[in-house]
Amino acid sequence: MSGDFDFSPRLGRIRDLGRGSGQSARSNITRAAARLNRRPKKPGFTGARMGRGSAVKFVSSSLPRFRTRRVVVKVHIARARGKSRAGAFRAHLSYLQRDGVDRDGAGGDLYTRESGDVDQRRFLKNSQSDRHQFRIIVSPEDGHAFEDLKSNTRTLMTQMENDLGQKLDWVAVDHHNTGHPHTHIVIRGRDGRGRDLVIARNYLTQGLRERAEELATLTLGPRRDLEIIRAQQSEVSQDRFTGLDRKLAELERDHRIVVAPASGAQKRFRSNLHLRRLAHLRALHLAEPVGPQQWQMKRGWDETLKTMGRRGDVIRSLAAEHRTQIEQKTLKFWGDRSGDEPALLGEVLASGPDDELRDRRFIIVRDFEGTTWHVPGGEDLALQEGAIIAVQDHAGVPRPADRTIDKIAERSGGYYSDDLHAAYDPSSTAAYREAHKRRLEALRRAGLVERQRDGTWDIPDDYLKRVAAFERTLGVPKIVVKSWLSIADQIESHGPVWLDRLSADETPMLGGAIEKRHRVLKARGSLDQKAMAQAELHEAAKAHAVKTGEIYHPLSTGDQFRGRYQGHLDLGQGRVALLSNGKVFSLVPWRRDLTHLRGRDLSIERTRSGISFSITRARTRGLSR
Repeated sequence: MSGDFDFSPRLGRIRDLGRGSGQSARSNITRAAARLNRRPKKPGFTGARMGRGSAVKFVSSSLPRFRTRRVVVKVHIARARGKSRAGAFRAHLSYLQRDGVDRDGAGGDLYTRESGDVDQRRFLKNSQSDRHQFRIIVSPEDGHAFEDLKSNTRTLMTQMENDLGQKLDWVAVDHHNTGHPHTHIVIRGRDGRGRDLVIARNYLTQGLRERAEELATLTLGPRRDLEIIRAQQSEVSQDRFTGLDRKLAELERDHRIVVAPASGAQKRFRSNLHLRRLAHLRALHLAEPVGPQQWQMKRGWDETLKTMGRRGDVIRSLAAEHRTQIEQKTLKFWGDRSGDEPALLGEVLASGPDDELRDRRFIIVRDFEGTTWHVPGGEDLALQEGAIIAVQDHAGVPRPADRTIDKIAERSGGYYSDDLHAAYDPSSTAAYREAHKRRLEALRRAGLVERQRDGTWDIPDDYLKRVAAFERTLGVPKIVVKSWLSIADQIESHGPVWLDRLSADETPMLGGAIEKRHRVLKARGSLDQKAMAQAELHEAAKAHAVKTGEIYHPLSTGDQFRGRYQGHLDLGQGRVALLSNGKVFSLVPWRRDLTHLRGRDLSIERTRSGISFSITRARTRGLSR
């Protein structure tokens, strides 16, 4: 060879194809494929550290995590707009102080940093201009061990003020109506200078809980070995999803769990807990042994346990607040029904708190076939026991954005993108199109649509049908009150009632009650519904006049009346609102939008089409000339 091509060959083994080079090539291909499949990361800025409390640094405790006292902290930022703000804030405080939440079954008392004598009117008056308020629940796992939750709450709020560098205007109330004593805290949404109070999200979701756990540990001391063992053993026989189940779920492979033999006292204890828990799940028909320390799990066993836990929470809440006993096995949940079933018609047995941060309540309804149902009730309608209601699914309808997306997808062969939207509607702004993409992102998380790598969305042919079904699952069911009175009260009522409008042939399950009602009306000789309604209203007004000494003022067409909304009366003909100015009162048909206006001054007018309401503003005197 020529010197220009001088080289020294390196000889390898016979039939060696260059293993090192092949491995390098495979590694390069694997890395390239991983880069292509890499999901886009979230932006570095999330806003979690915006606001007061973002600079707080928490020093890790010298104690192991399992020895720290555990505290559950839930936070909700309640926003109210316009005229409904004052009513919504007032209704929440009234809800927190309802009867049955104290140790002796009475209402809860508000307190603040100084004393338990809280000027609720001052707090609500100052909150009228607040854009939002912070609602917090603090529930220590060992809440029953605290001699006084008030002292614990005041110390926690003092620490929170130090962390935020801001004095807070807050009130609190303790609840003992569940198995775990807890505290509700309401903080105004403005700081000392009248500006909107913004608290960092990471402080609300993590920092406040760590402060509460630190305080509980300092007050009660670290968790001892005996307490930890008792807590773990108590989870073995619980009919709910527990920490043991979370560990078992980590061991599950193809719906099978293998508990490996353990060595050492601690590992043997943990293994024994897992086996005992699996034996309990077998009794619940959620697991079956298939070999030595091998268990076959029923599909959805974890969700079944969570549902059982919800049932247990409902039953305990009812037993604590209403002394109502309901068997867990006979209680059914509204969400378990299929969407094509008819409306549920039944009588109200009780109600209880479903989400105390958002003032949502549930209703226990027993249909006329004897089945007991748990129904999410949304707002509090103050339904008394025995009231007759009809419950039906909300008629989910697609949003306007969904119809626009569907039209664009129909033109483009089943696709949606920002460019396709701009071509479809050249006048649309970038912000408008971004709102449509946010909607699609929410539907993607629900599994309704798919997004390609280039940002194009795959829109199915039945997109609007899927969206309508999705919307039905979001809202609480629609509740229509058929009668505010029980069946027994309707039979003896002097006014027209719901039973009078029914036929025994159409509603055979109420045939006996309808016949009794007909016999009562026949004996009284009263069948004119209009005359019965006027007589019933007159009797209700007469009874209230005797009780208060006020004068009844019936409204005729064109009449106006100003007074304070005092509450309502439940009559056979329906619910009527009571308004009074201290000397004269009036009774008018009740409406749902009056729920949050109790105690407010209203101006009402009777027209040919009905009753109109308006809030009366307080008049202030100006300078006289």
